[in-house]
Amino acid sequence: MAKITAVSPLAPKSFPALPVIRGVRFASIAAGVRYSGRTDVMLAHLAPGSTVAGVFTRSTTRSAPVLDCEAKIGRSGGEGAAIIVNSGNSNAFTGHHGVESVRAVTSGVADLLGLPAHRVFSSSTGVIGEPMKHERILASLPALKDMLREEAIEDAARAIMTTDTFAKGSAATVDIEGQTVQIAGIAKGSGMIEPDMGTMLVYIFTDADVDQPVLQSMISTLNRTTFNCITVDSDTSTSDTLLVGATGASGVRVAENSLGFMEALHRVMLDLAQQVVRDGEGATKLVEISVTGAASDADAHRHAKAIANSPLVKTAIAGEDPNWGRVVMAIGKSGAQADRDTLSIRFGDINVAENGWVSPAYDEARAAAYMKQQELAIHVDLALGGGTARVWTCDLTHGYININADYRS
Repeated sequence: MAKITAVSPLAPKSFPALPVIRGVRFASIAAGVRYSGRTDVMLAHLAPGSTVAGVFTRSTTRSAPVLDCEAKIGRSGGEGAAIIVNSGNSNAFTGHHGVESVRAVTSGVADLLGLPAHRVFSSSTGVIGEPMKHERILASLPALKDMLREEAIEDAARAIMTTDTFAKGSAATVDIEGQTVQIAGIAKGSGMIEPDMGTMLVYIFTDADVDQPVLQSMISTLNRTTFNCITVDSDTSTSDTLLVGATGASGVRVAENSLGFMEALHRVMLDLAQQVVRDGEGATKLVEISVTGAASDADAHRHAKAIANSPLVKTAIAGEDPNWGRVVMAIGKSGAQADRDTLSIRFGDINVAENGWVSPAYDEARAAAYMKQQELAIHVDLALGGGTARVWTCDLTHGYININADYRS
């Protein structure tokens, strides 16, 4: 794997101060899954009564851990739960060996913590197609159990990194009828980012009391406007996983119509999603693409993703070139409804094109100066209807090639 020597220029200044989530403890360790001396396994232990919901990649070559999690999500029980995650090996495209590794690891954690196996969820990230050396994870379990503590979430965030240049965390506090509920989450992701139902590896915890069907409905809904609205390189991972655990330790009951909780959870999910884009492999610019006036929201999303995933658009952004013709190209190839003669484009507050033609007020020098900024906004109006969408992407630089050309070394 390519050695990461510099933190992304788009990274936050520091890891945020995340609140303790009562009812969940964390531990991490260097188990030597692929590299010696590198922290590569994290364990989260949730208290009895916790509920767990999740969304996952829809890749048809999804990994053994994803398939196992899908089979377990929604199964009821008053027992606690656990999440075990390793980096260095994705345990994908590993056939029956992968299934055996998942069974061995989840059973080992279940025995260690006194849980039924169906309450242990696993994730793996890293190289595809190599058998998992799960015995190394099993050997680390006793030490992980001894290290479990509520304050160790930042270490857990670092343990799940692969080509990430910084650990990703986010939190929110919400008041519900005079009582406080905490939400905290961590994520990993840098490349192979084009989510479809889930994304990368994301783990969010709250001390709210939420029934599993309600929690599942919430994250499935919020996922559509957060993780499913980012892209780095248009490649959907075999391992994308989002798990959310609600411990109930606050004693605050959250109902399906709790807008305050939904808004707080949305903030955490969107922040983590955008941090993934900020850490896009080789990225130097964060780009927000908004589309309005589409025939439908689905069409708007399709147009926005076509722009965000275009190598020509992304390399123009890397080169700080206001090449709006590439945006026009991406709209035309998306397959969604568009009319050349009603199309308008804006870079930031600069009108680039209006009604299918270059804007009379367009200033190339001003647009070129705008493109030098680290955070950019591209807006497209199709003037066809009320459909809207907003997605986030990054530029495509030679750094992406360097990282991925050496990924398995």
